[in-house]
Amino acid sequence: MAAPARSWAASLLYLWFHKLEPSDWWGGSAKVDALLASRYERWLQALHTRPPADFLDNPQTALAAVILFDQAPRNLYSGTAEAFAYDPLANAIMEGALARGWDRQLSPVQRQFLGLPLMHSEAIADQRRSLAYFRKLGRGYGFAFARDHYRMIARFDRYPHRNEVLGRTSTAAEKRAIAAGFAW
Repeated sequence: MAAPARSWAASLLYLWFHKLEPSDWWGGSAKVDALLASRYERWLQALHTRPPADFLDNPQTALAAVILFDQAPRNLYSGTAEAFAYDPLANAIMEGALARGWDRQLSPVQRQFLGLPLMHSEAIADQRRSLAYFRKLGRGYGFAFARDHYRMIARFDRYPHRNEVLGRTSTAAEKRAIAAGFAW
């Protein structure tokens, strides 16, 4: 598969899939956050006002954009509302890529990241699609997490762990869910 024509996209995909490890993706660290900030925060800020179609040149650019708008903010702005501010753009790019069938041109691990906007959505319809999407990827590519995320949305209609930074009041049941470890 051809590399994306945009240098930021090629660089981000190389870093994400060839330099970082799964523990970096899911565990997070100050080192990874600093690396993403130094290399990609300026791109995030420069590109986030562009329409989704601008990132739908090819599968690799679309994947890089989803990572830029879905994963990078969660690292760069953890603990703030801005961590979720780019979700609509990531979701729209993902939808465009899926509509074009580009997910079938990606490896399973790349497809996992392409589908994360479904898992991160607070819409129950997206959560249902997330379950189907991640089930098709097979073992080891996020289905168990998709199921857990679905259960939170099905139960609360939102992610309770986001309540504080989004200025929402948590119910007692939501506080118990967070205390039980349902805070991704």
